[in-house]
Amino acid sequence: MDVRKSLSALADIPDGGAIAVHVDSSTGGFDLILTRSGDKVSAFHNECPHAARRLDYAPGKFLIDNAMLICAAHGAVFGLESGHCYGGPCRGNGLRAVRVEIVDGQVCLP
Repeated sequence: MDVRKSLSALADIPDGGAIAVHVDSSTGGFDLILTRSGDKVSAFHNECPHAARRLDYAPGKFLIDNAMLICAAHGAVFGLESGHCYGGPCRGNGLRAVRVEIVDGQVCLP
């Protein structure tokens, strides 16, 4: 029995961009950012390590420039693929990654 949870179709994530998804759970769930570079998808908790605020400036809308994700609240800059903090008030703390897989064109939690 396959217990993978589909988060999004790969085609729904713009290449070089990001989308937000909510993952339901018995404790209320959590929000993720899915970023895409070609056929590679990375997933991160939608929370800036600086002030525990969401990274999107409007629900599901992210500031992205030159393969960098920018925190809308404080300007911290994170690598779109790695989640590594390259600048701003995040003090070197990167985004918290979540492992995902691509199965039959769907981005899934393992």
